[in-house]
Amino acid sequence: MDVPISPSVRKRRKVRRWLTGAAVAVLLGLVTVGLARLQPASPSVDKASLYFGTVQRGEMVRQVRGNGTLVPEQIQFVQAETDGRVERILVQPGAMVTGGTVLMELSNPELQQLAFDADWQWKAAEAQLTKLRAQLENDRLTLKASVTALKADSTQAELDARADEALSKDGLVSALETQRARAKADELRERYEIEQERLKTCAQSTEAQLAVQQAEVERARALVKRKQQQVTALRVRAGVDGVLQQIGDLLPLQVGQRVTPAATLAKIVEPTRLKAALKVAETQVRDVQLGQKAEIDTRNGVVLGHIVRIDPAAQNGTVTVDVKLDGALPRGARPDLNVDGVIELERLESVLYVGRPVQGQADSTVGLFKVVDTGKTAQRVAVKLGRSSVSFIEIVEGLQAGDHIILSDMGAWDGHERLRLQ
Repeated sequence: MDVPISPSVRKRRKVRRWLTGAAVAVLLGLVTVGLARLQPASPSVDKASLYFGTVQRGEMVRQVRGNGTLVPEQIQFVQAETDGRVERILVQPGAMVTGGTVLMELSNPELQQLAFDADWQWKAAEAQLTKLRAQLENDRLTLKASVTALKADSTQAELDARADEALSKDGLVSALETQRARAKADELRERYEIEQERLKTCAQSTEAQLAVQQAEVERARALVKRKQQQVTALRVRAGVDGVLQQIGDLLPLQVGQRVTPAATLAKIVEPTRLKAALKVAETQVRDVQLGQKAEIDTRNGVVLGHIVRIDPAAQNGTVTVDVKLDGALPRGARPDLNVDGVIELERLESVLYVGRPVQGQADSTVGLFKVVDTGKTAQRVAVKLGRSSVSFIEIVEGLQAGDHIILSDMGAWDGHERLRLQ
């Protein structure tokens, strides 16, 4: 049998249910807020897969690295003076040569014929000069004889005129005969003076004609000398002492091959005078200056040197830097040998520095993981970096001496501020 519930009891039960529901709702809200505020669990990273570095204070040597090759300080290119055909190659690359060593022999029948014709032209010009000299001398003597004869006639006419003038005073010779004698004497005297002037100008004319022909002889002689030099140059010789590095330019020359004027026939270098041509990234070459020290690693030894030239232009993202080697070359050093070079830029005294992180660039601010909690955790911190070197970089802000940081590439953990180290 059901017992009736009084209204007061029903009201209390209803209030109790409402209070319970409100309490449950509040509790659920607090739990939700608490869970929302909880951070996700830090991921774990294996220590063995990471590379660590310790921040230090002291002297930091700034360096830049470049790779390149050993190149001769001076190269002699032996070039063809004329076209020709390769008849014999007497010396192969790698051989020691002197200044007069015959490297190869060329042939050019047309050039030899031109040299022969030039020689005959020279001889003909000399013969023409001899003939002209004899002819002009004969003309001079003929003119001189004519002047001498005219001088005698002028003297005789002057004597006759004076005699007639004396006789005319006594009436023995007519005045007309006296005037004729005087006119003849004056005419011959003027002709004699004119011929004397001709004799003087004849000497000047002779010199001018001989000079013209002498110039023709000299031109023919120079042509013969040039053709003889070209014929002699068919026996190609080394101009300096050294090592024959290559025969030909891009491709080796072969017997029977035709060469053109100014074609490169050989390249000779002095193997003991080499320099290093380093390729330095254009982003790192801004602090490189002439005279800075460098170390060149030839794989068989390290040679000290200094910078003597910086290419003013960049090619393919690099700038060529020439390093003169100050020390003795290691065994095996030869032209075109691949080498590595390290250039010392400056020495920074009493600065904070650390091994260069994978993602660390000079003069930038990056997030690096610092080891905390006695090596159990890594916390991301903002670090301001300064000047950089090949292996180290300056710390400006964010770290202290003795701090341990992760230098490995941490790009996979960019979304996390803490890491657990295992």
